[in-house]
Amino acid sequence: MNTYSRKLDIKHGRVEMVHGGGGRTAAQLIDEIFLRAFRNESLHALEDAASLGHHQGQLVVATDSHVVSPLFFPGGDIGSLALHGTVNDVAMAGARPLAITAGFILEEGLPLIDLQRIAASMAEAAREAGVPVVAGDTKVVEKGKGDGCFINTTGIGIVRPGVSISARNAKPGDTIIVSGGIGEHGVAIMSLRENLRFDTKIYSDTAPQHDLVAAMLDAVPRIHAMRDPTRGGLGSVLNEIARQSKVGMLIREQDIPIKHAVRAACELLGLDPLYVACEGRLVTFCAPEDAPALLAAMQAHPQGRNAAIIGEVRDDDECFVEMHTAFGGNRIVDWLTGEQLPRIC
Repeated sequence: MNTYSRKLDIKHGRVEMVHGGGGRTAAQLIDEIFLRAFRNESLHALEDAASLGHHQGQLVVATDSHVVSPLFFPGGDIGSLALHGTVNDVAMAGARPLAITAGFILEEGLPLIDLQRIAASMAEAAREAGVPVVAGDTKVVEKGKGDGCFINTTGIGIVRPGVSISARNAKPGDTIIVSGGIGEHGVAIMSLRENLRFDTKIYSDTAPQHDLVAAMLDAVPRIHAMRDPTRGGLGSVLNEIARQSKVGMLIREQDIPIKHAVRAACELLGLDPLYVACEGRLVTFCAPEDAPALLAAMQAHPQGRNAAIIGEVRDDDECFVEMHTAFGGNRIVDWLTGEQLPRIC
């Protein structure tokens, strides 16, 4: 039962410093926005720590912070992005996500209706993914010392028996597979920032990938490595895994799935799509004999229908990532220098 004398004016109200003060007004914000959105037994207990019951298996934990600008973009918003990003980080270890926590850092003056929209979107993403938000925290900073809303999330999951996925496990001869078109999230954000219009609207690819990963592991339990190409895009992820596994890679430009609108936007903005962020894609490495079964399992899933083999791992002490270009030559896909797209996730 609501014990407050009046409800929040969500339509016209704004976040105030008192909403982060830990008193009655802060409790009201939690009740009327967060508890109403994230309905589950663990969260409604309002304990400082959530109990997740007893689980057997190897536990993994991932944490992430989300500072995307703008807060709302084609295909998603900071709320769904925060949920998907952490679920995916857990899934990249081959784990089944159990639950996540969410910490909201709000700027004084944020419209309450925007906060309600963010919380509702995150809650809907959690329900669709089947991964509850079981604990949280809210802080408020003075106007001008934030940017509307930042969200920190932590996810916990369990790795199924027999699975050993690591960025250190890519081996010479491995096949490299990407789950779908790259660069869509980053281009969706930049198109909004630059007020660009295209014949085909570009939407963020933000989506949870743990069901896709489960289908992949059902088909090929021996997957060697897996990573989602968020900040820094596909090019950065390939360099990370090459360095950690102490191998080289050769990818083929013509085999990398990129939507025409994404490629056109990158040309207009002077961006290399290899370094543009994704939020609903993964790149995976497996033994060549397992590649046909893994690719088929990915393409049979809605999140992997456009999956493609893009290259192979090579023996290379220098850990170079090379790309065979559409013009017939080879070029080095080096580490990203600086930050191509700030505040992208």
